[in-house]
Amino acid sequence: MPIVGGFDIHRRQITFDYLDTVTGQVCRGQITPADREHLRAWLARFAGRDDIAFAVEGCAGWRYVAEELAAAGISAHLAEPADTAARRGRKRHAKTDKTDARHLRMLLAEGRLPECWIPPARILECRALLELYNDLRRERTAWAQRIHAVLFHQGAPVLGEGALRTDKGVAELRAAAAVHLSPAGQLQVATALEVIDGLEARLHLVRHQLLDAARHLAGAKALAARLYGVGPVTALAITCWLAGAGRFSSSRQAVRFAGLDITVSSSDRKGPPGKLSRQGPPVLRWAVYEAGKTHARTSAPDHRYYAAVKDRKNSKRACLSEARKILRQAHHILAELGDDALAAA
Repeated sequence: MPIVGGFDIHRRQITFDYLDTVTGQVCRGQITPADREHLRAWLARFAGRDDIAFAVEGCAGWRYVAEELAAAGISAHLAEPADTAARRGRKRHAKTDKTDARHLRMLLAEGRLPECWIPPARILECRALLELYNDLRRERTAWAQRIHAVLFHQGAPVLGEGALRTDKGVAELRAAAAVHLSPAGQLQVATALEVIDGLEARLHLVRHQLLDAARHLAGAKALAARLYGVGPVTALAITCWLAGAGRFSSSRQAVRFAGLDITVSSSDRKGPPGKLSRQGPPVLRWAVYEAGKTHARTSAPDHRYYAAVKDRKNSKRACLSEARKILRQAHHILAELGDDALAAA
């Protein structure tokens, strides 16, 4: 490429560094503020050229930068942040935005950039919906835990399991709050119930969109049909983060990508060995873990293995083991489909 460059993205500005390989001229500077409009105006200087490539780290903001580069006819290369930092080597000088942009440009020019896959727009939208669904689900759980905490703090009777999921249970909770809680405690419970109602309404809408997306994605349909415990939402999550021809050379890499691999003792790490790395997408990790829990059923095809691990270790370890097996099986299914896994069904 006659012109290669790198972008370092921040909320306030985008620092650029690009090299014209024909003239040897290097240009550096900043695009402020960091938004689509100003980036598009800056990219106009390259109008009509198709021999330009820019690298950008896969951190917050990369999506709109990559989309604007593609719209301008410029090759966008997404760099894996951890591997990019590792290739910098031992730091001898202070790390700045300028050095980061230059580092990306040099890696791209030398062909050493650790690239990530840039998903199609449809997959990016599904990922965003999945992240929203997971955030709403976690928020609902947090508010339910607040209710239990208030009841315990003021000595109220313990709620039955699933009490917040039925109208009868909610009515009993309100009655217990009126008898056993102080006015402030009653207000806390009433507020939490109102928030939970709003979250559940939004969860229903988002889940409906996820189910519709899963029905129209070939990879998600294949996974849901062939893997026990993998429902439409889980299948959609696995497809959105693992599908694509040649993305992973082995199922072990897919497990590592999801953050379900076990850490080992290493001299450059402070954390203890034997823990989950948790470096992958949290939504994917949650989805496959929930799928692994379904093997606790006696009717599950892999229940015997689940029970053996549970007896030897515990139920959580058994669920994690099943989650890894599901990811490995899903990798092979998606590898067979290749890019067809991302096609409309």
